[in-house]
Amino acid sequence: MVDPTAAKREDFWPELPLNAWQETYNTMHMWTQIIGKIRLALAPMVNHWWQVTLYLTARGFTTSPMPHGSGTFQIDLDFFTHEMLILTDHGERRSIALRPRPVADFYRETMDTLISMGIEVAIWTKPVEVEERIPFEQDTKHAAYDPQYAFRNWKVLANSTRVMQQFRSNFIGKVSPVHFFWGGFDLAVTRFSGRPAPIHGPVPNLAHFVAIEAYTHEVSSCGYWPGGGLGEPSFYCYAYPEPKGFKDYPVQPEEAYYHPDLGEFLLPYEAVRTAASPDEKLLSFFQSAYEAAANLGGWDRAALERTWDVKR
Repeated sequence: MVDPTAAKREDFWPELPLNAWQETYNTMHMWTQIIGKIRLALAPMVNHWWQVTLYLTARGFTTSPMPHGSGTFQIDLDFFTHEMLILTDHGERRSIALRPRPVADFYRETMDTLISMGIEVAIWTKPVEVEERIPFEQDTKHAAYDPQYAFRNWKVLANSTRVMQQFRSNFIGKVSPVHFFWGGFDLAVTRFSGRPAPIHGPVPNLAHFVAIEAYTHEVSSCGYWPGGGLGEPSFYCYAYPEPKGFKDYPVQPEEAYYHPDLGEFLLPYEAVRTAASPDEKLLSFFQSAYEAAANLGGWDRAALERTWDVKR
């Protein structure tokens, strides 16, 4: 794990108060939904909708290669050069600047650029998992882009990915990649007990069949959310179905708490950022919340967890 004393703390876990970049956040959320819906339209189905997610890179986000005809292409967001890149497997490269501009303009330029490259794809232009569902081609409200905070957000997500991959490594049962869901604008990794789950109930502003597919089996999931309705960036952990006694489990560290409306344990990002060892504090949160789900839910931990040190 990275020692935060070896470099400036801000290089790893920068300040990211939501009120300082809320408008940029709202605009970027819509941009990633456009990119994600392109992936949704083209990528073959994978269990739990894992084919639609984005992934963190050393410079930003990527869709990873998507099929189109007999070839592939990918879309990357680069927060060093602040541009979106569309790259094909036959060497073509197009760039779209990330700058203050309405979602409608970004949508039109993105789709026009794809058409000019011989890539025609139709997407449903109404955003999901948000209350204000303005179709992309009509959205002139969201138009902010602060490159400093876009970069900081990526840095937090990139380092959260690094820690979450470490947490993921100790589980040998079915487990998701560490991936970014553009619907909720959150990073997640999910462990599975192997047992079927009850049919999930409706989720606001999301088709019910999407939620049913996402939660076909019992899970313990953790991740990071830049803020949204919470008002501050937070790490989260939840179980579905939630076992009896889950909300009262002594999840660590002391700054963690159970949010009754969300049905999740939360750990404020600021508690991690300012910790003597951010990585260790975050890992303790993920591990103890997982243990709450697994112990109270009767998971077969001996069969699901690695018993030797992966670093040997």
